This record gives sequence, C-alpha cells and structure tokens, in this order.
Amino acid sequence: MSLTPDQLQRIALLARIDVSAEEAQGVAERLNRVLGMIDQLQSVDTQGIEPMSHALDVVQRLRPDAVTESDRRDDYQKGAPAVEQGLYLVPKVIE
Repeated sequence: MSLTPDQLQRIALLARIDVSAEEAQGVAERLNRVLGMIDQLQSVDTQGIEPMSHALDVVQRLRPDAVTESDRRDDYQKGAPAVEQGLYLVPKVIE
C-alpha cells in the first residue's frame, strides 16, 4: 500500500500535524515503510497459534488482598471546612 499526497495531507490534518511540501516526501516514505511492515505481519499465517500476553511464560506475583490501614476518614475530615455524610462539600465554581 502506498499513500498518495492527498491521503498524507488528510492524515496530517486529522493528527493536527503541519507537514510542509518539503517534508511531505520523507514523511510519506516513512509511513509507507510502516504500512509495508504491517502488510508483512498480516500475511503471516497464525491459524492454530494461541494468543499470549507475554513472550515469556511468567506469572505476576500478587500481594495478598488484605486491608493494611485503618479507616481514618473521620480524622481527615476534621480539618475540612464543610463535610456532609462523609463527603467533602466544595463551593460551586461553574454556573
């Protein structure tokens, strides 16, 4: 697949990138190389290949899901200017 100059300008517009006429040729060549690599990857037969999340067979170590801190909400809310039913009240800033 090869990008036309119109397609390149459209992509630049959508990406909010200013590509000058001098830069357009180089940018188009680099994008075309990327698209060529994608075409190569898509041509590989992956039937019967199980998807994997990592190249190595590793297991993530997880910590136990246990509460390690006490509930100190009341202590933290003592210094707040306005609290109601455990929620901080703030002044309205947008009309």
